[in-house]
Amino acid sequence: MHTVSGGEVAGILVAVFWAILVSFLAVALARLAQTLRATTKLVADVTDQAVPLLADASTAVRSAQTQIERVDAIASDVQEVTSNASALSTTVASTFGGPLVKVAAFGYGVRRAVSGRKEDAPARTRHDVIVGRTVPGARRDKRTRGKKD
Repeated sequence: MHTVSGGEVAGILVAVFWAILVSFLAVALARLAQTLRATTKLVADVTDQAVPLLADASTAVRSAQTQIERVDAIASDVQEVTSNASALSTTVASTFGGPLVKVAAFGYGVRRAVSGRKEDAPARTRHDVIVGRTVPGARRDKRTRGKKD
């Protein structure tokens, strides 16, 4: 029978320790490889989905740019129409405004002259302001009659 020396026991313990350590490292490396495969698959899936999304986004941006150009053209046309309408309004006002006011004033004067004052309508009282006071028209007439004669 062979007796086991202290050095042999130490060697066996180191060998067992190395076997356990290598087993743990193998399990860790297997899990790391599995994680890397899952990550690679995830990146591939994201890339597969991102490329069409980027193409759609690019199409949407081009469409938006086209619409902005159209809106810009419409806005410039509206601005031109507004400017033309303003010029037309100014022209009409200057061409017809003065004569229409004169015709309206003449018509009002003719209407006043023809209709005269109705007898059944109450006479309007006039008020004159004298030094901060209001004097009725009837009292004023009495004061001014003596001065006119």
